[in-house]
Amino acid sequence: MVAFALWYWEWDRGGPVARAQATKAYPDFLFPQMQQTGISAPDWKPYFGDCLYVAFTNATAFSPTDTMPLTTWAKLLMMVQTSVSLIVVLLVVSRAVGILQ
Repeated sequence: MVAFALWYWEWDRGGPVARAQATKAYPDFLFPQMQQTGISAPDWKPYFGDCLYVAFTNATAFSPTDTMPLTTWAKLLMMVQTSVSLIVVLLVVSRAVGILQ
């Protein structure tokens, strides 16, 4: 999860420095704070903790929960993370079943 969170954080809008300088006009992820005024500061930007939360919820729910991927690379990376998480769960379950027999 930490590896995917780092990738999300580094690649969203070109990385933290590019986000701070507002060099890219359109986001790669749509966070709830970007959709509704009054729930955060007008110049709100995602931090690493926000990307870690996205990675955690994607790995545990096998889908995006509150933060939507908008670009193709973000969708593909979330798809890879979901596939890795699902494979890990299947391997753990199959190992547990194998131990029980």
